[in-house]
Amino acid sequence: MRWLIAILGISLSLFQLYSAGIQPLGLFYQRSIHLALVLMLAFLIFTPFGSRRGPIASIVDMAFFGASILSGFYLVFNLDEIFGRAGFWNQMDITVAIIATVTLLEASRRAVGLGLTIIGLVAIIYAMAGPRGELPWIGEWLPGILNHRGYTLDRVAAQMYLGQEGIFGLPLGVAATFVFVFVLFGALLEVTGAGKFFIDLAFAATGQQRGGPAKAAVLASASMGSISGSSIANVVTTGAFTIPLMKKLGYKPAQAGGIEAAASTGGQIMPPLMGAGAFLIAEYTRVPYMDIVKVSIFPALLYFATVYLFVHIIAVKQGMHGLPKKDLPVLKEVMARGWFFLAPLILLVYLLVSGVSPMRVGFYAVIGIIVVAGINGLWLAIQRGQKQNRLKEEVVTAFRVGFVKLMHGLELGARNAVSVSIACGVAGIVVAVVGLTGLGLKFSSMMIAFSGGNILLALLLVIIASLILGLGLPVTASYIVLIVLVGPALTNEFGIPLLIAHLLVFWYSQDSNVTPPVALAAFAAAAIAGSKTMETSVQSWKFAKGLYLIPLFMVFNPEIIMGGPLEVLLWNGFIIILALIAFAASIEGYLFTWMQFWMRGLLALAVIGVFYPSFQVEILSAGVMLVLLAFNFLQYKQHGRKVTTSSEMVS
Repeated sequence: MRWLIAILGISLSLFQLYSAGIQPLGLFYQRSIHLALVLMLAFLIFTPFGSRRGPIASIVDMAFFGASILSGFYLVFNLDEIFGRAGFWNQMDITVAIIATVTLLEASRRAVGLGLTIIGLVAIIYAMAGPRGELPWIGEWLPGILNHRGYTLDRVAAQMYLGQEGIFGLPLGVAATFVFVFVLFGALLEVTGAGKFFIDLAFAATGQQRGGPAKAAVLASASMGSISGSSIANVVTTGAFTIPLMKKLGYKPAQAGGIEAAASTGGQIMPPLMGAGAFLIAEYTRVPYMDIVKVSIFPALLYFATVYLFVHIIAVKQGMHGLPKKDLPVLKEVMARGWFFLAPLILLVYLLVSGVSPMRVGFYAVIGIIVVAGINGLWLAIQRGQKQNRLKEEVVTAFRVGFVKLMHGLELGARNAVSVSIACGVAGIVVAVVGLTGLGLKFSSMMIAFSGGNILLALLLVIIASLILGLGLPVTASYIVLIVLVGPALTNEFGIPLLIAHLLVFWYSQDSNVTPPVALAAFAAAAIAGSKTMETSVQSWKFAKGLYLIPLFMVFNPEIIMGGPLEVLLWNGFIIILALIAFAASIEGYLFTWMQFWMRGLLALAVIGVFYPSFQVEILSAGVMLVLLAFNFLQYKQHGRKVTTSSEMVS
């Protein structure tokens, strides 16, 4: 089993590299082969129930394994015939379509979770509910606005499998091209030691400051998260180093876990990769990928600056100090050991700026990290061999170790991509049903009716919807489903620019990683920190509040994304930075020194005023924040940091 998983994983990665950089394939060939290999891997890696496979489970897995092969390769070998009878499919086509849909939903249950599977099933049942559908009696229970004509099982199955709008739609297309190759890039960086290099670099830069390990966690998560494509992978990679050190320094376990979860989630919005988000937004909006990267830099930096500020305030409040210099890596030594890891990243950014297609950029980045790591390993082997007079043995050993690491990286990349690709496949089912039944327009109508045309209420509904979807969906699937449902209303009815609407929904879809009751990144951090999951989730939710405030500011001040006069951009930049500082201070009750309750309340109201669509209110709010923060600074100058009670401050 272990060997079969390795062979399939390596085969999938090599296939993706071949189609990304050597010979691009047609849409259905690329996506069908990708889906077949991903499904096969899923049924080998994930057991039906529990951790062990019994005889019955093995038989079930073999059946689904065969169904996975059929699901992908049936289209590959019969594509011309299927296109020839489009709209008049035979019974074999429909049977395979049903098998493929069931197989994908079962793979989703194992690899992603029951929540996404239920949503996929509900979508299919909804498509068949109606007077002309397979399940007319369910249609009788639907509210009037959700009613539709209903569709037969054959029609729904064909929509799911035999066209470009279902399983093989845009979400899976993005996962099978852009996303996979960058997930593979992240996996190769991990196995070659780049993760430790970035962590050491962050510790060397911030370790001696107050709350040094926590600040290092923020910086390391920003650098690793931007290329790893997974918040949870980011947590376990960087958190294994940073969380124990944060606890040692004085952070409570839940605080340490919350900081790491919030920082790791920010990796999903950090250019150049932004998880799968930048590619999906580019495909949906038809805005060039590089333009999305450019406009996302400032908001992402604002987010990390907010988390960094929370970390600093807590460190000062609790009287923490940095780590001793002797316990920290030396910057020169870190750079000497791993400077070459920067080369593939520089190449990646250069090629993106040069206008090379993202898929080809990913291919070159993967080849770059393989070449750079290989040359470095060979150079170190030659140095060791010359010192010990055993050059040949050291070189042979280096080649063997390098080959094993390469194979491990190829397998790891495939493993990491399984859940993303399956989630995108099921998201395609939901997108197909929304298009088939007109649910998107109906959902938009309901949204407008509930909000009464008020944009703030509409955005609150989007936040609630993202939270509910986040209970069962990973970030990528949550974004796809949400933008299909609420995107038309945000752009057509409320006049939000298309790119900002997509960025808003994408940012809000991240909250499932850090928001109770289901906060997957926080749960992973809690396991490392040894803290309670719910307490850690609350802390991560607090530190990640920039996820809500920054997109809201984009909506009311679109110039920071769409561009505008310099004075407008400078004012908007100043006001959002001021608001985020005031927000962190009001939440923690501390900035330069302790704050009284009335100050915290006024600061919170002033922050809310910044998001009110009126320039006069914005000016007033900015003035209030400046006065209160200046007053807090004067209190610090007069009393220092030792004041701990409101009565002492008043006196």
